[in-house]
Amino acid sequence: MKIVVLAGGLSTERDVSLASSKAVEQALRNKGYKARVLDIYLGTDNYDNFFDETEKEENIINKKIPDLSKLKKIKNTDGYFGKNVLKICKEADLVFNMIHGEVGENGKLQAAFDLLNIKYTGTKYLGAAISMNKDIAKLLVKKHNILTPASQIITHKKDKPFIFYPVVVKPNDGGSSIGVSIVTNDKEYKKAVKEALKYNDEVLVEEYIKGREFSVGILKDKALPVIEIIPKVGFFDYENKYQKDKTEEICPANLNEKQTKEVQDIALSIFNILKLKTYARIDFILDEKNKFYFLEANTTPGMSKASLFPKEAKALNISFEDLCEIIALDAL
Repeated sequence: MKIVVLAGGLSTERDVSLASSKAVEQALRNKGYKARVLDIYLGTDNYDNFFDETEKEENIINKKIPDLSKLKKIKNTDGYFGKNVLKICKEADLVFNMIHGEVGENGKLQAAFDLLNIKYTGTKYLGAAISMNKDIAKLLVKKHNILTPASQIITHKKDKPFIFYPVVVKPNDGGSSIGVSIVTNDKEYKKAVKEALKYNDEVLVEEYIKGREFSVGILKDKALPVIEIIPKVGFFDYENKYQKDKTEEICPANLNEKQTKEVQDIALSIFNILKLKTYARIDFILDEKNKFYFLEANTTPGMSKASLFPKEAKALNISFEDLCEIIALDAL
């Protein structure tokens, strides 16, 4: 079976996508599939022998967000799609979507592939679009009586928050904690909003909930073991997420049986509310009164060596190779 592992693009999460895609490519090749990474934006000149070769070097996630200015100067003939991308995806048996952020997770890619009759992994266009918009996802979850921090949308740096400090400021549709700040006063707030507006024209200002951070992976309608995330310094930002030894990750998490079942059940409910498919990761905060608050859903969780989702699967003795195969086969 020929599988395109689609990666890269113009998202600020480009490096994460490339690292995830190389890991997935190797795992699927180990399982006997003809898998090959393809950069959705750069494309390839090698159409005829595309699946016969593979790059051996490993992609590294740098400490800083990638500079996309050079890539954006490249003009593609098929809009966002690079040379031969659509042609190769149409001829493949499956596209394993490993594009993080923007096009890969906001429903646009999924809708395009639906129109072109291209099979792909993960959530369909509607669930992706809903989940990528943090404000809409929170509103839907709240309608089902699931706790989520109070929040508001800001569209201009002069807009004032109605929520008391401290607050969390973040782009409304971003990932990997890019553009996220925790602020305690007006000066920090203005700086944080200005930073977040670099990545999106809507900024989510959210009540800061002091507590412990957890994540629950969902695989084929079943909750994986809960993982606790404990950054050694600050919060779980871009650097702490992807740089070695920056964060302690405990899986299974140190929760009692009742708490574990509670957060897994909530995660499964959110998975269904947001119309997600095959796999996803749902993030929570457990406050000082032992109440779980929904933060956000990740429809294309990272699959790099530093990623949470494979670690949760491993706690159930699901190897990385098996995990990738499960995700792929569920799309067929």
